[in-house]
Amino acid sequence: MTAGRTLSAQDTTSQGALEEIEADLPAAVTAELARYLEGRRETCADLAPEFVDAVDDLAAMALGGGKRLRPTFAWWGWRGAGGAERPDPTPDVVLHTVSALELVQVCALVHDDLIDDSDLRRGIPTVHSRWTARHAERGWIGASDRLGAAVAILVGDLALAWSDDMLRASGLDAPTLARAAAVWDAMRTEMLTGQFLDVVGHATDQATPEGVLRISRYKTAAYTIERPLHLGAALAGADADLVAAYRRFGTDLGIAFQLRDDLLGVFGDPAVTGKPAGDDLREGKRTLLVALARRHPDRAAAAPVEHALGRDDLTAADVDAARRALQELGVVDEVEERITTLTTSALDALTTADIEPEARERLTALAAKATRRTF
Repeated sequence: MTAGRTLSAQDTTSQGALEEIEADLPAAVTAELARYLEGRRETCADLAPEFVDAVDDLAAMALGGGKRLRPTFAWWGWRGAGGAERPDPTPDVVLHTVSALELVQVCALVHDDLIDDSDLRRGIPTVHSRWTARHAERGWIGASDRLGAAVAILVGDLALAWSDDMLRASGLDAPTLARAAAVWDAMRTEMLTGQFLDVVGHATDQATPEGVLRISRYKTAAYTIERPLHLGAALAGADADLVAAYRRFGTDLGIAFQLRDDLLGVFGDPAVTGKPAGDDLREGKRTLLVALARRHPDRAAAAPVEHALGRDDLTAADVDAARRALQELGVVDEVEERITTLTTSALDALTTADIEPEARERLTALAAKATRRTF
């Protein structure tokens, strides 16, 4: 707040809202989503009561877990650009806007689970597996798995549509909405581009370290950190220099975040990840770990990784053998080194930018949280 300026009633209200939201930002996002989704549920119940089960599955994904990283980065991007010093948009409007990012995440997760044929997400059945089971339990006609896939596609589409609706109904004035929408549109296109590259890369089985990093850039980094920060900057009307710093920070940190996720997908504790041990190997994901192992000249030492990749009948012994191979080949250390290098580069971007001090501190802490998750 500008020194010496007298607080108006609007200032006092905004400051109170700001403090209340920041007391527990993830909880504030969850509450905002719950309010929004309850209204949409009522609309859908009026349209077709049988649709409510699918809407409830969407809500369960949106409200049932997650670290709220995307809205948190967007919020502190707004704060870092001095957004709290401006009369508009107010903290309540910003909260509503950034919460819409979680619905983009729901779309990505529901479709990703279908593409990967994953049965569990955060320890509970995925949308397609839930509807496959419902079809079988209720004795409906046709193939159960096709019904599960169809509903998952529709639920993911619904989440993406509602994310747009939530953004555009947030109460932003026309110029701010125009700035935000430009970032939003780019983010959605980048996310889907990354997903496409991932699917095609898997099908052609030509994953290279460089190609994997490009997929991580678009599929994860752009919509997880880079564009949420950019969205926050757009809400605050930030200048080009700050936007560039945010985007560098977000790109490098987002790729590091995905590389950590790749390590967790192979070495993670199911109690932490909510997925079976070695699930990424079972799904045949072409991660940087796999690409580096395949490029390693010692083909015999890399054989357990190749043997485990994409096998539905993968055993615990197979997983252990692949893990040992990845460690002995040195690719785990190489990925860890890349995470460290990218995180250092990301943090360096913050030092060169004119960012509000508290936001700089929060973003630095978020960088550690995103890249130092334990096994």
